[in-house]
Amino acid sequence: MRVETQLPLGKVDPGLRPADTTVDMRSFGRQAQLVEQLGFDGLALTETKEDPVVALAVAADRTERIRLTTAVVIAFPRSPTALALTAWTMSRLSGGRFTLGLGTQVKGHIERRYGMAWSAPGPWIKEYVQAVRAVWRTWQEGVPLDHHGEHYDLTLMNPLFDPGPIEHPDIPVHLAAVRPGMARIGGEVADGVRPHPICTRAYLEEVLRPAVDRGAAAAGRDPGAIEVVASPLIVTAATEGELEKRVSDVRARISFYASTRTYRPVFAHHGWDDVAEELSTLSRAQRWAEMERLVSDDMVRTIAVVGTHDEIAERVWRRYEGVCSAVEFSLPVAGPADHERLAAEVAAIRRGF
Repeated sequence: MRVETQLPLGKVDPGLRPADTTVDMRSFGRQAQLVEQLGFDGLALTETKEDPVVALAVAADRTERIRLTTAVVIAFPRSPTALALTAWTMSRLSGGRFTLGLGTQVKGHIERRYGMAWSAPGPWIKEYVQAVRAVWRTWQEGVPLDHHGEHYDLTLMNPLFDPGPIEHPDIPVHLAAVRPGMARIGGEVADGVRPHPICTRAYLEEVLRPAVDRGAAAAGRDPGAIEVVASPLIVTAATEGELEKRVSDVRARISFYASTRTYRPVFAHHGWDDVAEELSTLSRAQRWAEMERLVSDDMVRTIAVVGTHDEIAERVWRRYEGVCSAVEFSLPVAGPADHERLAAEVAAIRRGF
């Protein structure tokens, strides 16, 4: 099993950077080097408070082995041709280590944060991937650009704007997925599917993975060739006492996800519909302090992977073995002692139990 990380991992020098702050770009190269030294297979960065491609370009220049993934960059606000060029450049810079992870975002963000018209995300992202690949094919094979769809008509590629073929043109494309429809599209057109952290093992095994397989089969592809990358919520600490204190943080995060309609299918799959509906009501009323208490211990331990430092590697492996091909997580690192511990945990997950 591949083991990858999402920064924030923590600073190379002592000191912990909270997950909700921006990346320190001046130290990002050193952080990427640390990820490689600790034995991780890859480094991923999501589009929240910084452009993940810019940060990963820094990482590409400072690393030699690890995969570099946008997990995810929001597709729709960007032209397929523009993002195709970004990925093409990153593949050249990284020596073929770049993976383009795409997400769709929800209607409110597309309309009110990006100022764009909304459309059904499934057909849109499917065409988006096809359009990006059409551009890549033009550059690599020299064929005319000729993509026609509901959202994009691409027919012009002047020599001035054609970067030409590269050594590593087969850039993997991953799609974020929560619902089975998006997972099926991932199976049809993508190289990987990235389930949301809220997705439980049961939901992955019984809903998302079969949807990926159906999509691949319908497109005449090998379902086993589609990578499924888990990105679990991890709750860990040195002792049981410290662990219980940290459970509260993930309980609050789960309550937020449960209150959001996009993630409702996961909760419905486990029979938590009533809880999710009540959390939605509290969220609309902005009664945030009351939400956490509705998330039971069973919900926490079903959604998150919880364990002490001595237990967490095996529990991560057990959670995703046989259903995911890679696992990706972010853990805080304070100093050299933590580096040694985390390197051992990464090695343990990779070799299995």
